[in-house]
Amino acid sequence: MNGGLNVFDLIMNSSLPVKGVLLILVIFSFMSWVIIIRKLGQTKAALENAENFEERFWSGGDLAQLFREVSNRGAEGGLETIFESGFREFARQRQRRTHDTRGVIEGTERAMQVASTREVGTLERSLEFLANVGSISPYVGLFGTVWGIMGAFQGLGDMKDVTIAVVAPHISEALIATAMGLFAAIPAQWMYNRFATKVERIASRYDVFQEEFSSVLQRQIQADDAA
Repeated sequence: MNGGLNVFDLIMNSSLPVKGVLLILVIFSFMSWVIIIRKLGQTKAALENAENFEERFWSGGDLAQLFREVSNRGAEGGLETIFESGFREFARQRQRRTHDTRGVIEGTERAMQVASTREVGTLERSLEFLANVGSISPYVGLFGTVWGIMGAFQGLGDMKDVTIAVVAPHISEALIATAMGLFAAIPAQWMYNRFATKVERIASRYDVFQEEFSSVLQRQIQADDAA
């Protein structure tokens, strides 16, 4: 580029450690975007699953029939998996003809909690990587910048006449590492915060459903025992 700075040339002419830093940051950025795209799909599917299943659950239909439908086609995850695990344990406990209502409900709640923990764990998977990229990428870029500036000053020490035209390319190639560090860190940190908030809301929604489902099953036990 005439009269300007060619970023590609600056990168190619930079020292080996700076190139290594840039390569690491490019890999961090690429992996972050892969995770971001995947998590966008996962959280969207989890929210849609919760909306659709709650609508069916509270439609007033037979829960046993709903359980058979979910089991026959396979739970899609989220609330369906939690419901299936809870109702299966509930049915198993009731087949024992036990009159310990509290024991039946506690067993059902444990089964749902295990399923909920697994579902939330799936949503949280790889979020730690985004948090780490957001935290350490600026420092990795800063290391490249410091190294580049040190090399620039060493080279300038042998020159008698130093002008801004001589210094600018060396400083620019060093600052590219900082820019790349921010380029990798900002999207990763921003999306990590968004996903962490979404997962927390989804987990709270799962907890509320478990409490409501437990209440429904307890009323059903009382109604069956009274019949």
